[in-house]
Amino acid sequence: MSVPQVGEPAPEFELPNEHGQVVRLSDLRGKPVILFFYPKDDTPGCTVEVCNFRDDYSQYKNAGIVLLGISADPVRSHAKFRSKFDLPFSLLADEGTEVSQAYGVWAQKKLFGREYMGIKRTTFAIDPQGRISHVFEGVDPQVHSQELLAALGMAGD
Repeated sequence: MSVPQVGEPAPEFELPNEHGQVVRLSDLRGKPVILFFYPKDDTPGCTVEVCNFRDDYSQYKNAGIVLLGISADPVRSHAKFRSKFDLPFSLLADEGTEVSQAYGVWAQKKLFGREYMGIKRTTFAIDPQGRISHVFEGVDPQVHSQELLAALGMAGD
């Protein structure tokens, strides 16, 4: 599937978080949501990205934004990753990749000449009505949280 575009409804999902509790996008209606897809728990780029989100978390929380990370890792891996880095937001397990596919981020990748299927690092901002308000593809994990805050008009808050 293709990546949903700004103005389109965000694809609905229902995924377990790091505690095995089901999180549904429809249950978050009325709140802005940041949904960031990342390749794999506890890898260098993903660790930098989630730690930057952690360090900036108070800005998201103060704005009433629900911040959610999604990867294809299992619940147990998410629980360890979240605990290891003291992450204050939930990580959702998309083990079957259905949600990653619905958001168009499950794609052919290449590393060291090897081709494989995986998650393209992509973030979606979803407005309180459930529509996509921003799409960030190919993000740089080093600066993404600050880039996102700036795009949402919250930089330096």
